[in-house]
Amino acid sequence: MKKQSLGMLGEKLACDFLKKKNYRIVEKNYRCSYGEIDIVTLKNNALRFVEVRTKSGGTFGSPEESITYAKKERLIASALHYTSSHENIPQNWHIDFVAVEIDNIKGKAKRIELIENAIG
Repeated sequence: MKKQSLGMLGEKLACDFLKKKNYRIVEKNYRCSYGEIDIVTLKNNALRFVEVRTKSGGTFGSPEESITYAKKERLIASALHYTSSHENIPQNWHIDFVAVEIDNIKGKAKRIELIENAIG
């Protein structure tokens, strides 16, 4: 599976997973000069900026291991940009992480895990 297709599948699976956990999807693929936020959600009157990492096979590590310091910095900057450029949104916000592992053969999720407040 190509990297872009894998990422799109991971984000779709993550959205479905988050909806089941009572997250309300506000926006997908928010882009600004600092980077991209995969999914912007609301839960418990707080904005939740969700980074989705999808892997197929463990050859290059787990999804959790793929978040670099630079990526964390871009996520924080993007979240701050989002909060400063949108009106009537909750002041309380967090950055969450969804790890998705896909079975190469079946093309289905082997594991989907939510890590709340992953970046602080």
